[in-house]
Amino acid sequence: MYLISELATKAGISRTTLLYYEKQGLIKGHRLDNGYRHYSESDLQRLFLIKQLQSAGLTLKECQSCLEAKLDKSILSERLTQLTEDIQKKTQARELLLGLLGERSQRELHSSLSKSAPNVHLNWLNTQGYDEKEALRLKWLSKDMNEHNAYMNDFMTIFTPLEQWAPGSKQDTLNAISLMPNQQMRRILEIGSGKGGSTVLLANNTKAHITAVDNEPVAIEQLNQKIKDSQLVDRISPVCASMTALPFEAKSFDAIWAESCVYIMGMENALQQWKPLLKDDGILVVSDLVWLTDMPDENVKQFWLSNYPDIQTIPTRLKLFQAQGYDVIDHFSLGLNAWENYWLPLKARVEALQPTMPTSQALLDVEQEIGIYETSVAKDFTYHYFIVKPSK
Repeated sequence: MYLISELATKAGISRTTLLYYEKQGLIKGHRLDNGYRHYSESDLQRLFLIKQLQSAGLTLKECQSCLEAKLDKSILSERLTQLTEDIQKKTQARELLLGLLGERSQRELHSSLSKSAPNVHLNWLNTQGYDEKEALRLKWLSKDMNEHNAYMNDFMTIFTPLEQWAPGSKQDTLNAISLMPNQQMRRILEIGSGKGGSTVLLANNTKAHITAVDNEPVAIEQLNQKIKDSQLVDRISPVCASMTALPFEAKSFDAIWAESCVYIMGMENALQQWKPLLKDDGILVVSDLVWLTDMPDENVKQFWLSNYPDIQTIPTRLKLFQAQGYDVIDHFSLGLNAWENYWLPLKARVEALQPTMPTSQALLDVEQEIGIYETSVAKDFTYHYFIVKPSK
């Protein structure tokens, strides 16, 4: 026989809890002549069984049912399902903490935040000590604070020697230039100029002065060399700056040109932030990744939703321009050749680097992206040019 304090100690349960159990009929104490309540060995063993059942997620009421009748397997099945979900959540929580401590990959975390909380994600990266440029690179490229520097070193090793850093062709660029209605433009702002392939075409096929902006010093350095080689020093002014904080006054440009780069800040943000820089009757030429079908291949769909959650169909983009106060002048899609200009040299570069960088995450990511191009580009998705102007 046990006093309640003795029973509490042996069962590892508080005295208050035991009194509650007794009130619910789970144990039954007996008051002896001396006035103290005593409990039997059977009560102690019932408590051990209750604790075991509770550890499986059963409620106290369900524990009582299991003690007094045959097991209800439907209840047990429900608890098993709940327990499995709880384990998955706890496992994810553990992996997240290990990632934040630098012991696991953070890629799933950053991919998820890019979709669900893009603005807060960037602000948080700023708080962690990343400037805007590196925060954007981490968001879109490395997706891991622990591996970011190594990833970007590998990424630049892959891309620096390549002439073309995005899909495009001379024919498509000239076509877009020809669709700009104001051929007497004096100043054009090119955003995301890269090494200047389109920059030189803009200078040679318009009378405008081109201000070419990119945030990558390597690109600006090579653009400067291209300007000298093309004898266009007086026609092109390179500027190393962020597209999200352009250092120009309102109504400074007759046109803004942005190829394959708007994903960095998002189309809606770009349309809002860039409009004030345009003069009256100014033109915006922007190319963006779009779906060519409402039912893309599932693997391709998941790839782009992970890497560019804002990808939309062409009709959806056209509605966005209207909602943001723009009139669409014209629009057209890049063809397969424009993509091959980009991915074939990139594929050759990847193959050349594989023996020396076999475990590089940057190389693996680029290789995966090339595989997506080879199977579905110009069928499920492509880049699409939009030539638009602010509505009056």
